[in-house]
Amino acid sequence: MLIDFNKIAEVTETGVRGGEGDMILRKSGDGLAKINFGRLQPGAYTGLHTHETNSEIIYIISGEADFIYDDGTEKAVAGQCHYCPKGHSHSMKNNGTDELVFFAVLPEHP
Repeated sequence: MLIDFNKIAEVTETGVRGGEGDMILRKSGDGLAKINFGRLQPGAYTGLHTHETNSEIIYIISGEADFIYDDGTEKAVAGQCHYCPKGHSHSMKNNGTDELVFFAVLPEHP
Protein backbone atom coordinates (compact mmCIF):
# COMPACT_ATOMS: atom_id res chain seq x y z
CA MET A 1 0.00 0.00 0.00
CA LEU A 2 1.44 3.35 -1.03
CA ILE A 3 0.98 6.34 1.25
CA ASP A 4 1.51 9.66 -0.55
CA PHE A 5 2.00 12.23 2.21
CA ASN A 6 2.02 14.96 -0.44
CA LYS A 7 -1.71 14.29 -0.92
CA ILE A 8 -2.58 14.33 2.80
CA ALA A 9 -3.60 17.65 4.31
CA GLU A 10 -1.47 19.01 7.14
CA VAL A 11 -3.02 19.44 10.56
CA THR A 12 -1.45 21.57 13.28
CA GLU A 13 -1.66 20.25 16.82
CA THR A 14 -0.69 22.51 19.70
CA GLY A 15 0.42 21.16 23.07
CA VAL A 16 0.54 17.50 22.03
CA ARG A 17 -0.03 15.26 25.08
CA GLY A 18 0.36 18.23 27.41
CA GLY A 19 3.51 19.59 25.76
CA GLU A 20 4.04 23.04 24.27
CA GLY A 21 4.28 24.51 20.80
CA ASP A 22 3.14 23.30 17.41
CA MET A 23 3.49 19.95 15.71
CA ILE A 24 2.44 19.85 12.05
CA LEU A 25 1.36 16.40 10.90
CA ARG A 26 0.23 14.50 7.84
CA LYS A 27 -1.52 11.44 9.28
CA SER A 28 -2.35 8.06 7.82
CA GLY A 29 -3.57 4.86 9.43
CA ASP A 30 -5.81 1.84 9.14
CA GLY A 31 -6.67 0.92 12.73
CA LEU A 32 -3.69 -1.43 12.94
CA ALA A 33 -1.04 1.28 12.74
CA LYS A 34 -0.73 5.05 12.65
CA ILE A 35 1.83 6.37 10.17
CA ASN A 36 2.73 10.05 10.42
CA PHE A 37 5.02 12.50 8.66
CA GLY A 38 5.59 15.44 10.97
CA ARG A 39 7.39 18.64 11.77
CA LEU A 40 8.04 19.92 15.28
CA GLN A 41 8.76 23.63 15.57
CA PRO A 42 11.84 24.96 17.44
CA GLY A 43 11.23 24.94 21.20
CA ALA A 44 8.16 22.70 20.90
CA TYR A 45 7.82 19.39 22.70
CA THR A 46 5.37 16.60 23.37
CA GLY A 47 4.33 15.90 26.93
CA LEU A 48 5.79 12.86 28.67
CA HIS A 49 3.45 9.92 28.06
CA THR A 50 3.39 6.13 28.39
CA HIS A 51 2.57 3.83 25.49
CA GLU A 52 -0.02 1.55 27.07
CA THR A 53 -1.37 -0.19 23.94
CA ASN A 54 1.28 0.38 21.29
CA SER A 55 4.90 1.20 20.62
CA GLU A 56 6.32 4.12 18.63
CA ILE A 57 9.17 4.32 16.17
CA ILE A 58 10.39 7.82 15.23
CA TYR A 59 12.93 8.29 12.42
CA ILE A 60 14.61 11.71 12.28
CA ILE A 61 14.75 13.10 8.74
CA SER A 62 16.27 16.49 9.56
CA GLY A 63 17.03 18.52 12.65
CA GLU A 64 17.68 17.04 16.06
CA ALA A 65 15.48 15.85 18.89
CA ASP A 66 15.97 15.35 22.60
CA PHE A 67 13.98 12.39 23.89
CA ILE A 68 13.19 11.83 27.52
CA TYR A 69 13.00 8.04 27.60
CA ASP A 70 11.92 6.44 30.87
CA ASP A 71 14.40 8.02 33.32
CA GLY A 72 17.08 9.19 30.88
CA THR A 73 17.61 11.61 28.00
CA GLU A 74 18.75 10.72 24.49
CA LYS A 75 19.66 12.98 21.56
CA ALA A 76 18.75 11.86 18.04
CA VAL A 77 19.90 13.49 14.79
CA ALA A 78 19.05 13.01 11.13
CA GLY A 79 19.47 9.37 10.13
CA GLN A 80 18.81 8.04 13.65
CA CYS A 81 15.73 6.38 15.05
CA HIS A 82 14.12 6.51 18.50
CA TYR A 83 12.08 3.50 19.65
CA CYS A 84 9.64 3.55 22.56
CA PRO A 85 8.34 0.03 23.29
CA LYS A 86 4.88 -0.69 24.66
CA GLY A 87 4.83 0.01 28.42
CA HIS A 88 7.55 2.67 28.29
CA SER A 89 7.39 6.48 28.50
CA HIS A 90 8.87 9.20 26.35
CA SER A 91 8.73 12.83 25.27
CA MET A 92 10.23 14.52 22.20
CA LYS A 93 11.61 18.06 22.17
CA ASN A 94 13.08 20.24 19.45
CA ASN A 95 15.87 22.15 21.22
CA GLY A 96 17.34 23.30 17.92
CA THR A 97 16.79 26.45 15.90
CA ASP A 98 15.55 24.56 12.82
CA GLU A 99 12.36 22.64 12.31
CA LEU A 100 12.54 18.95 13.32
CA VAL A 101 11.25 16.71 10.53
CA PHE A 102 10.37 13.11 11.37
CA PHE A 103 8.51 9.99 10.29
CA ALA A 104 6.66 8.02 12.98
CA VAL A 105 5.00 4.59 13.03
CA LEU A 106 2.73 3.51 15.88
CA PRO A 107 1.69 -0.13 15.44
CA GLU A 108 -1.19 -1.31 17.63
CA HIS A 109 -0.50 -4.41 19.73
CA PRO A 110 -3.08 -7.06 20.59
